[in-house]
Amino acid sequence: MLLKDLKYLKVNLPEDVLKMEMNGNFTEAVKLIDLRLKKQIPVAMRKRLELEKEIINTITGEYTYTFDEALKKCQDNIKDFTKEELIFLQEDSQADWILVDGQVKFNDSFYGSLLVTRADLNERLIEQKESRNERAEYLDANIKDMKENKEASYYIHLKTSLKIKDECARTGEKIKVHMPLPANCQQENIKIIKTTPAAKFISDEDHPSRTAYFETVLQENTEFSVEYSYESHLKYNEPDTEKVSVQQPAFDTNEFEPQIMFTPYIKELANEIIGDETNPLIKARKIYDYITQNIKYSYMRAYSTIINIPEYCALNLKGDCGVQALLFITLCRYTGIPAKWQSGLAVTPYHVGPHDWAQFYVEPYGWLFADPSFGGGGYRNGNTDKWNFYFANLDPFRMVANSELQHEFDPPKQYFRHDPYDNQVGECEYEDRAIRREEFRVNFELIEMKKIS
Repeated sequence: MLLKDLKYLKVNLPEDVLKMEMNGNFTEAVKLIDLRLKKQIPVAMRKRLELEKEIINTITGEYTYTFDEALKKCQDNIKDFTKEELIFLQEDSQADWILVDGQVKFNDSFYGSLLVTRADLNERLIEQKESRNERAEYLDANIKDMKENKEASYYIHLKTSLKIKDECARTGEKIKVHMPLPANCQQENIKIIKTTPAAKFISDEDHPSRTAYFETVLQENTEFSVEYSYESHLKYNEPDTEKVSVQQPAFDTNEFEPQIMFTPYIKELANEIIGDETNPLIKARKIYDYITQNIKYSYMRAYSTIINIPEYCALNLKGDCGVQALLFITLCRYTGIPAKWQSGLAVTPYHVGPHDWAQFYVEPYGWLFADPSFGGGGYRNGNTDKWNFYFANLDPFRMVANSELQHEFDPPKQYFRHDPYDNQVGECEYEDRAIRREEFRVNFELIEMKKIS
């Protein structure tokens, strides 16, 4: 999905196409779209239908487990797991599913999502894993340290590798790859140690979606990699509601289509959350509290398949880190609080993986952080220190590659972007088409991380 085409997502679909999709008849929906595309139709409708074909292709590629396959996955890994449990999780929207041409299909991440959100299922795992608890303890220790020392600084050395799956590799053909790199924000002394093969271009440190760009002829077993180091420096914030300035800025309070939109439901929700409150710090905390207390954490399908992500979160009361961050940003902006996006990787010795969070601005404190998904995890587990910390603060264990939402690469990608709003794992394309997310593998490796005294 190209950024210049995102505006067409606001165009409504024809009724017959919508009927087919609502009933899970995706094959028939594509047939109807193709019939319309053969006719003389307005550009806006043509673009919308072309986008919908991409969305359908992505959705059907992500919902891969039949009911029986999903049940087997759970029973193979969770003691005494029953069919009735899966039916309940399906009906309670805890196990993400859709109808695909009349058959129930579960999202390929449904099992991982259950393990993240259901401690009782974790306790029943046939093979217990300790890394999740160790990671939680590591983050808790950092919170204690930052409160005591009022800051934290770490040296981090990472390597990210990307490889086209053998069955999808078109050897001998030109391939273009964009891989995320650390940007200049709360990170300093950024060093690009090595790119393999040699990157053709590396975007500026201040670029809002920084990448290394590769352009080469794909050979057998070619692996693209970026290795880099940086220092992460963060201060501990203790904003006081009594010291908030009367005058507040108005930047970053606008809508930003198609995602950050002040829909009627968003407006009603924001007004209900905020009430008569006028202090922006208190308003931001009210929004944070609503999200962390009411939104269930859930792995998500591709963001490119969701027409309005914040409203999806608000209506369905579920979402992953980026979905929750976008709802926070949208509610803040509607209520006059500047807010923006950050994303990249969350990094600890126990896990490295994609993560999204938000920033909001309050005078005289400037930009503060909000990580509703980490904070919500603290709230669910009764860890009030963690819940409170991730409002106004962030741990230093991040690699920030994206400082803005929905920003073009340098150089731009030619074809459909798997995620047009963000970039954490990379994007690839051949000369004639995009390479879809399921066609390549990504690996994150923490080489070194040490505290800077």
